[in-house]
Parts: sequence; structure tokens; C-alpha cells
Amino acid sequence: MARIDINCDMGESYGNFTIGNDKAIFPYITSCNIACGFHGGDPLHIEKTIQGALAYAVQIGAHPSYPDLAGFGRRKMQIKSDELRAIIKYQVAALKGMVESLGGKLTYVKPHGALYNTAAHQTEEAWAIIKAVQEIDSELYLMGLAGSPIADLAQKLQVPFIAEAFADRKYMSDGKLRSRSKIGAVIETPLEAAQQVVDIVLRNRVETYEGETWSLRAQSICIHGDNPSAVAILESIDEQLALNKITKASFGND
Repeated sequence: MARIDINCDMGESYGNFTIGNDKAIFPYITSCNIACGFHGGDPLHIEKTIQGALAYAVQIGAHPSYPDLAGFGRRKMQIKSDELRAIIKYQVAALKGMVESLGGKLTYVKPHGALYNTAAHQTEEAWAIIKAVQEIDSELYLMGLAGSPIADLAQKLQVPFIAEAFADRKYMSDGKLRSRSKIGAVIETPLEAAQQVVDIVLRNRVETYEGETWSLRAQSICIHGDNPSAVAILESIDEQLALNKITKASFGND
């Protein structure tokens, strides 16, 4: 029987700013990527998110980013590789310590936003992330864009890699995600997102924005917590997984 991990970016609220609907999302996911404070999240919101993950037995990952709170981590930043490595290491170490202080375990690292997209195709950023992960804990998985060069680099450096695809983002014909600055980048129709998930899991393919077919294999599929339709999309995903006899389970249980 086919199986898939469903992950979500969470813990991104900070101060008086509420981002996403974490409480409503937890029952539908098997892994969560928790913000580390540099694009979203503050210590109290992060701690509450960890507690929620533990209560729902959801696998925990760190979600580090460029130091870009004002831009929600979605702006490309020019940072030297060694400094970027330290920035990522700092974030992952902080989240790992908080998770362990509550009796949990950090399983993986997934970069956020512009850092994620840049590292998927540029060696310098990918190297910084991989080295940071290695220096924190060699058993941590790295989650990144399915079909991108970062997977090959992770393999060369002996970092276990989890290939990720997206339920609520449109792909381009070259396999990259359509830029959020362009119309049609985010999928908000629940059934459309759920059908994209089924296509990825059962057929190893996705229909691109241009109407072409792009081949990809994924071990985890993401839904963005700040998508206004996130809960409705997750409900539809659950329905379609059941109809297609696909099991939902975290990759850490393999």
C-alpha cells in the first residue's frame, strides 16, 4: 500500500501577529516544520507549537531561514557561506534544545522560503545548510525540493535526504516552484490540491502551470500553514488518500 508523510510549516506566529491556524492543522499532519524565530515564531509560540506536536504525536523538524523577520524569510539574501552556516546552526540548535527540554526529539531540518528555494539549486547555500545539520547532529534528516541538485549534494556528504513536494504550490515546466510574486503560484482550491497529492504519490508526476507533466518522486508533501485554505485542503487530502488507499505516516517511521 502506498504511503506518504504530510508536513506543514508551523509556529510562525510572533508577538501580536498570528500566522496560520496551528491548532486546527495538527490533527491532519504527520510532521511539522517549526519556525526558529528568524522569519517567524518567538520563544513562547515556538514552545507552544512543540507542545502541540508532542500532544498529537507529530514528528518535529526545524524550519530555519534567512534572518528576515520583516520579509517573512521570502527575500533572497546575500550572505557568505560560513556565516550562513552559523546562522542556520544557531536556529537548529535552539529548536533542538527546546524540543528536548520538553521530552521530544528533533528528527529533521527543512529550510524556509527563499533559503529553501535558493539552496535547492545553488551549491553554496546548500553546502551551508548541510554542514550546519552535520555539525548539530549527523542523524538529522534534511528535507528539500524533490528532484533538485541539493539531494545529490546531501548524498555525497552522507546526510539522509527527504524529497519533498507541495500540495498547494504550482510547479513550472523546469520542476521549480512558480514564484509567489506571480499569479497562480498558490493553490487554494482544496480538491485541486488533493488531486495533486494523489498524482504525486501514485503516479510520480505533477501537472505544471504550463499544462505539461513533470516527473517527481517524494517522501513528504507540504501544505503551508499560512495558506487561508490550509484546513480545507488537508480535509480534502484526507478524503482523497482514503479513497485511493494511501496511508498517511511520518517518514521517520520507515
